[in-house]
Amino acid sequence: MTSKEVAEKKTAKTAHVDAAELDTWRNKALTFETSINGAIVGQERVIRLITIAVFARGHVLLEGDVGVGKTTLLRATARALGGDFERVEGTIDLMPADLIYYTYLGEDGRPRVDPGPVLRYGSDLAVFFFNEINRARPQVHSLLLRIMAERSVTAFNREYHFPYLQVFADRNRIEREETFELPAAARDRFFMEINIELPDDREVRRDLAFSTTFHDVDALVNSVQENVLDHTKLDGIARAIQSEIHTSEALERYALDIWQALRDPVGAGIVLEDIDMDRLVVGGASPRGMSYLLRAARVHAWLHGRDMVVPEDLREVFPETMGHRIFFDPIYELRRTEIVRRFIKAVFETVPAP
Repeated sequence: MTSKEVAEKKTAKTAHVDAAELDTWRNKALTFETSINGAIVGQERVIRLITIAVFARGHVLLEGDVGVGKTTLLRATARALGGDFERVEGTIDLMPADLIYYTYLGEDGRPRVDPGPVLRYGSDLAVFFFNEINRARPQVHSLLLRIMAERSVTAFNREYHFPYLQVFADRNRIEREETFELPAAARDRFFMEINIELPDDREVRRDLAFSTTFHDVDALVNSVQENVLDHTKLDGIARAIQSEIHTSEALERYALDIWQALRDPVGAGIVLEDIDMDRLVVGGASPRGMSYLLRAARVHAWLHGRDMVVPEDLREVFPETMGHRIFFDPIYELRRTEIVRRFIKAVFETVPAP
């Protein structure tokens, strides 16, 4: 039996999910969040967004300053999610082949070839964590793009499939030396791009600085409940959520109006101070991006116990699902973070909600 046939057989077992199970799975999702929140303090919104991505079956990129807990959060997420887990450290000398296999000399002095991190667990690989992704070369990004987009890779004259795979990555936004910017195609494959900031709450900051509980990262991660979710059933649950959570005609018109405003801000009457609106947006807000937005909004509605998407669902997930898919003129890219925030705020203030 080929790798693809094995993957399809496993997927078929989870293809049919009873809609009545969704209430039970919502409780599991909330337990998943609670478990991670017990170890990672002050990041409730970030953890909610990761939960949405898990149940929408989308890949996640975390971005933030050095030392804000990106790696710790993703390790905790992988532990709660369960399934076979692999981690790669991005380095300037990492090559695509390093993800597929590694070579060494055996005790008998003969060369050996063993599967690399992508292939080690075969079709059972559930979580692939790429740490410091912007330190890896573009060639590595290209291979990762294939894995993310198709959940498959070709190696050793055969094709390997990963039916349960979810990719998490992180990068810090401070260091620029010996780093490689992710191309637009690679960033677009990430369902969400989430910024992690230092918590504003002074008491949380005090705990992070002075409580020894948060000084031992390994113990902190090990405190997270293991295997809260059955990763082999997540695809089926995700399909059921998308099927059972509906959108009204009014909501659909609203989403289409937002989409148009993103692509033609001048026509929508959007004005930003010190910005030439005629040249601000050069691309983005693609059909795939909008479909991801609606997928995330349905999961957000489901987590709140609703069977219908409301405008608030769109607004809550919009920056993380759409922000990195809006491409600006190069003269504005250096101010991207600030301008994206202002632009999205202006879109929602301008486009009337139903």
